[in-house]
Amino acid sequence: MAGRIEDYALIGDMQTAALVCRDGTADWLCLPRFDSHAVFAGILGTEEHGFWRVGPAHAEGSRPPAADRRRYRGDSLILESEWDTPRGTVRVTDFMPPRDGAPQLVRIVEGVSGRVKMRSALRMRFSYGRVVPWVHKVDNRTVAVAGPDSVWLDTACETYGEDLTTYADFTVAAGERVAFTISWQPSHHPQPPLPDPEGALEATTEFWREWVDHCTYRGPYREPVVRSLITLKALTYAPTGGIVAAPTTSLPEDIGGVRNWDYRYTWLRDAAITLSSLLRTGYREEARAWREWLLRAVAGDPENLQIMYGIAGERELGEAELDWLPGYEGSAPVRVGNGAAAQLQLDVYGEVTEALHLAHMTGLARNDYASLLQLKLINYLEKHWNEPDEGIWEVRGPRRHFVHSKVMAWVAVDRTIKLIESGDADGPLERWHELRETIHRDVCEKGYDPERNTFTQSYGSRELDASLLLIPQVGFLPPDDKRVIGTIEAIQRELSTEDGFILRYPTQGSDEGVDGLPGDEGAFLACSFWMADDLAMIGRVDEARKLFEKLLALRNDLGLLAEEWDPRLQRQVGNFPQAFSHVPLIDTALRLTASGAYGG
Repeated sequence: MAGRIEDYALIGDMQTAALVCRDGTADWLCLPRFDSHAVFAGILGTEEHGFWRVGPAHAEGSRPPAADRRRYRGDSLILESEWDTPRGTVRVTDFMPPRDGAPQLVRIVEGVSGRVKMRSALRMRFSYGRVVPWVHKVDNRTVAVAGPDSVWLDTACETYGEDLTTYADFTVAAGERVAFTISWQPSHHPQPPLPDPEGALEATTEFWREWVDHCTYRGPYREPVVRSLITLKALTYAPTGGIVAAPTTSLPEDIGGVRNWDYRYTWLRDAAITLSSLLRTGYREEARAWREWLLRAVAGDPENLQIMYGIAGERELGEAELDWLPGYEGSAPVRVGNGAAAQLQLDVYGEVTEALHLAHMTGLARNDYASLLQLKLINYLEKHWNEPDEGIWEVRGPRRHFVHSKVMAWVAVDRTIKLIESGDADGPLERWHELRETIHRDVCEKGYDPERNTFTQSYGSRELDASLLLIPQVGFLPPDDKRVIGTIEAIQRELSTEDGFILRYPTQGSDEGVDGLPGDEGAFLACSFWMADDLAMIGRVDEARKLFEKLLALRNDLGLLAEEWDPRLQRQVGNFPQAFSHVPLIDTALRLTASGAYGG
């Protein structure tokens, strides 16, 4: 049985990532890319679907012991897990070295004290746990082959096969180190070079030290900010600059339910807000790489702009269900691909334009094609901003005139006007000034409920939506506007859990709700951070700080957040770790630091 979502640690190499549980089991790994088929899919099923456990030996049929302690080595993505046993203490160091060649997962076992019996159990299953590979020896190396893929295991330990699993049983004494490495290679290529685990560990340590040194944030929340930045960097696909929303698929928003989606793609929205956080903390190279990715992905075709793309800019992301996987804690179906790629979400134009604007304002070298793209986006919006769409939350129900979508269309026009006024682009200023005013007036007339003094989810609806919290943050209205304050207070009343965290919008339990789906979901963590931001903006800074620190307390012991928090089960839910949770954490920390609203 897989661990709780918060029991997992993330390790990665900026091309793919693995999740490692407290008991030393790697239950998720896609090779060679984030969106490749999984070799370890145990988190979405059982051990029959692939895993790799390294830890103290334990009795057959019993649960493997969880580590007594674990941590990342300093500001890095190098995981250290320690077990105290009756015969001594042992440490396992897990990491994936940043690479140009074959992806590797390295696990180094180190004796800390005494003598500890250890076991490595490796069960590789290709194609998301469906295909059992041919495992054999080549030049004293173990290789698993299935179709186009091969995975090579290298270790000085003697290995043996049993029950379609590769084992190594060994004892480690104080001061001894035993390394295991798996490397992926196309099966038709020659075998990959022999790994150098210790050299790779040194290089990986240096990589993260140098990268974190570029962080410009020095405030009181440095630890959670830096950990979030490292997580965002880990979700970046280095060869192209694309940023995945999360490294996983189908971790449920509602345990046992159907709200299970594949997040291993680049949402323009998520990537754009990630870019903004990176830019404001000193990471301009990532911003430049993402802008280049965007220009390649869109390819001058804003009329067919997708809300998401593959990490290399792929457009075809067809959704399918893997019926041989029972799902995390029985949450089925397990999905790969994402049908929402074909949706119309007009807010994306605003987020992309805002990201390009911020890159321009922070001094990123001018790119004429980026400015041309921005103008093309507004030309498209000019014709389509008043159409209904699926909105920020990708509802699978009917299209609506979502207020947030209209607000972000206003943002797109506003930022483009600023670009033209700066002298870095040419466009019909007078016409677009009028367009900006038209959109603003339309939202205030049709998306606002004067009786309740709140903006609503969509034109003519009574439902609220936490995306309305962004109205003051993007500058649509000032924070002291009575309509803004009324909206914040209405969301606190109607979309807040008992713990004070914020739901995205109302759901209907077993009935089909506004999003076209049955079931409920947890508090959406990004929305709760937005609430903290808004509270700070309207002067309720103590309340904002308390909410922010409650949110920090939801992180797991390694500082990681999934998409949502289930207030009933008191646990994290949704894909993990989630960029859309870590980005607003950074943003709120920056805002509270600037306002002086922090304890101590």
